[in-house]
Amino acid sequence: MGRGSAPQEESDVPSTDRHRAPPTGRPIVIIGAGPGGLCMAIKLLQSGHDNFVILEKAGGVGGTWWHNQYPGCACDVPSHLYSFSFEIKRDWSRPYASAPEIQAYFEGIVEKYGLAPYIHLNTKVEAAHWDDAQHRWQVETATGETFHGDMLIAAQGMFNEPSWPNIPGTDEFKGTLFHSARWNHDHDLTGERVGVIGSAASAIQFVPEIAPQAGELIMFQRTANWVLPKNDDPYDEATLEHYKTHPTAVLESRAKIWRDLEGFVLFNDPRRLEKSTELGLRAIAQVRDPALRAKLTPDHPFGCKRPLMADPYYPTFNRDNVQVVTHGVARITNDAIIAADGARHAVDTIVMATGFDVSRYLASVEVTGRDGRRLDEAWNDGAQAYLGITTAGFPNLFQIYGPNTNNGSILFMIECQVAYIMRQLQRMELEALAWMDVRPDVMAAYNTQIQEDASKVQVWWAGCANYYRAPSGRVVTQYPRNTGNYQRLTALPDPEAFQVHPAA
Repeated sequence: MGRGSAPQEESDVPSTDRHRAPPTGRPIVIIGAGPGGLCMAIKLLQSGHDNFVILEKAGGVGGTWWHNQYPGCACDVPSHLYSFSFEIKRDWSRPYASAPEIQAYFEGIVEKYGLAPYIHLNTKVEAAHWDDAQHRWQVETATGETFHGDMLIAAQGMFNEPSWPNIPGTDEFKGTLFHSARWNHDHDLTGERVGVIGSAASAIQFVPEIAPQAGELIMFQRTANWVLPKNDDPYDEATLEHYKTHPTAVLESRAKIWRDLEGFVLFNDPRRLEKSTELGLRAIAQVRDPALRAKLTPDHPFGCKRPLMADPYYPTFNRDNVQVVTHGVARITNDAIIAADGARHAVDTIVMATGFDVSRYLASVEVTGRDGRRLDEAWNDGAQAYLGITTAGFPNLFQIYGPNTNNGSILFMIECQVAYIMRQLQRMELEALAWMDVRPDVMAAYNTQIQEDASKVQVWWAGCANYYRAPSGRVVTQYPRNTGNYQRLTALPDPEAFQVHPAA
């Protein structure tokens, strides 16, 4: 599927097969073969546009679902809503799909829609520069290749770069150390003393899976999280058969899930917040030790941090070989984790369950726009974009799963963004435009309103630490409205929002 590596070359036409028919449409470079990049590619092909390439740093497709292969990894959006509307999967094995099942779904999409020839695997993008004279993007990769595209689609998403905590002594550790998002499947944890640093989305899934295997498991928890029941028993054969043979059953399920999420995602219904808190406390009550229960009980309201779900999480702490440390991590030695209270915890393996660097988005790559403007400087106050899609000063650059677009089912949001980008591409073709660039005042007004709306989601400001904000305090990840609002907004014609330049 695509090339794993290639000799140095420069390509004006981003194609992986020089022997096929001449490509149709202006050249486009897509970064990322995750859900966003694959959706974009499909819609391009369906419009008759096949002059594009997808550059993917990983060895496979699926984005975060390729990278996150830790034990127990699964989605927290109900599976019936977690497929594209144009490629609905009716045979999910359970209410919340596992990572391998989701990965297989995206691999199936690549095969069905013939995307493989357009994908370059193991091809990390290191820089992207807008050429003011040529009106095109120059994209440089770690493989030594340079691609040119009239448009650049950044679809690398949020959950891309693992976040590594700056803990003194990490380099001194002589045991095995890895991040949960880059799980070391070659390492056997049987009988080992395992230290898990972090207690959020990944930890609640893999800790119950590895605890029976480990000799001792110590979870270092900075802040307790609300972990609700997931009710994720696999579907029985009769239910699976019903969903497979009655297409409307899945459509009805999708609609119900979507409506439920729409009424929940802004955490503005006191009754639902109260119910969620009750469910969380009932789940914590499964922990028999009162002192341990107290450690695992959050001191912030439900919704302040990302809500989590897992059925086997709390019962895991009834095991004799599992303990929780809440004093924080002071440093790491060659064979131990030293807590902030000075206690030494000897470990053989350390798993960093510390999430992702979610606030940088495309700024993790060296990007320059008009007049050499750097994206990281433009986002000095925090990542921002009009509709979360396009940033002033960077013509013909469109983002998928960009700033302030995290909400509900991301596949729904991605489809909204791809439809919007396709409309802009069609405009460029119809009006013979060399480039289009969102007006700074339009982007500023949009982002001012986004921040005002975010400030009204009270639980996000209840004093807990979450990944939603940049160091400046701006909320840069969450969409502070429901997804139906986003769909309507991205469907509105907005030609006046852009500066445009005609083709020569």
